[in-house]
Amino acid sequence: MRDEDEQQRWLQFFKKADQLDDDTLPDWMNTPEMRQAMSTLRRFSDKERDYHAYQARQNYLREQNTIQGELEQALKEKAAALQEKDTALQEKDSALAEIKRLKALLADKAQVSPLQSC
Repeated sequence: MRDEDEQQRWLQFFKKADQLDDDTLPDWMNTPEMRQAMSTLRRFSDKERDYHAYQARQNYLREQNTIQGELEQALKEKAAALQEKDTALQEKDSALAEIKRLKALLADKAQVSPLQSC
């Protein structure tokens, strides 16, 4: 084989390898070197696809962790707000109970006072 033919074969490989099926190579590429080159190219392509799939999975997991963290933070804030409302409601109930107690005390004093003035 001439060097020019081999050089043309490699040039065609670099131009068209991504369009070729390594199981059914055209005659001009059906040599041990070209089959090995195609096999190597497939392994690189498979590794690249695997890498991109891995990266996509990692990005998905990061997004899910971020969403989960935001949800947990929102739940904590909501629980804190509900606790504040509950505390305020208890304080209001305590204040109303104290007002009621003081009114009752005043009413008792008002009933005792007219008898003392006699």
